Amino acid sequence: MRAGIMRRTTILLGLVLSAFVPTARSEEIRVVAVSAVKETYLELIPEFEKTTGHNVITIWSGTGELLKRVKTGEAFDLAIAGTDALQDLVNGGRLAPGSRVDFAKSGVGVAVRAGSPKFDIQSSEAVKHALLSARSIGYSTGPSGLYLQGLFQRMGIAEQVKPKLKIPPTGMSVGEFVARGDAEIGFQQVSELIHVKGVDFLGPLPDDIQQMTIFSTGISTNAKSPSAAEALSHFLASPAAAPVILKNGLEPG
Repeated sequence: MRAGIMRRTTILLGLVLSAFVPTARSEEIRVVAVSAVKETYLELIPEFEKTTGHNVITIWSGTGELLKRVKTGEAFDLAIAGTDALQDLVNGGRLAPGSRVDFAKSGVGVAVRAGSPKFDIQSSEAVKHALLSARSIGYSTGPSGLYLQGLFQRMGIAEQVKPKLKIPPTGMSVGEFVARGDAEIGFQQVSELIHVKGVDFLGPLPDDIQQMTIFSTGISTNAKSPSAAEALSHFLASPAAAPVILKNGLEPG
C-alpha cells in the first residue's frame, strides 16, 4: 500500500515539475531555510533537480540565525521560514514584496527523552501541570518558542517556569537537546520533533492552546536566479507535494 502511494506521488511530482522545465539553461538556486521543513524539503528537492536541471544549494538554520545571516548580507535566491520572519525581511528590503508563497504549516509538539516518564498533555490544564512539574523545559528561539513565552504569561506561570527554561545551543534542535538529557520536556514544531532519535513524541499541544505556524517562501530582492527560485517556490506549494508534506508532520498550505 505504502509503495503504491509513493509511486503515485512520484508520478504526480513529475507531472507538476514538467511545467517548470527550464527553457534556456539550468541555474543554481541558493536557499536559506529553517529546519522545521527540512525532512519534507529534502525529500522533494531531488525530484525538482532531476526534472528541471537546476542545482539547489541549501543553508539550514534556526529562525533567529537565518534573519541575522540575511540581514548581514548572506547571498541567496529563496528564503524559507515562518511568515512573520519573512515579513520582517520584506520590511527590511531583503525580500521582494508579493513573492511570498505559503506551502506548509505546523503546530507545536511536545517530547521527552526516550524511556522517561511521560507527561499528560491531553488538556491545557494538564500541560500547565507538566510545565510546573518538569525539572527543566527546552524550547527554541523560533516561532514556537516565541509563542510559548506568551503562553506561559497567559497561564500565569511565567515567573515559576523561568528558572527552568533552556534554549539549545545554535545548530541543535530541541529534540536533540531533550534526547541527550539537557531538558526533561521539550516544545518545538511537530515536524522537528517526530524525526529525532532518542525522544518519545507525546503529541501536539491541545487545540485550545495550539499555535499553527505557516511556512512560506520568498524571493530575494537581489536573487541571481529569480525565475528558477519562483519555480521551486511554486513546486513546494503544488498539490503533488502535499503527500510528502503530510508524511513529515506538516500540513499543506
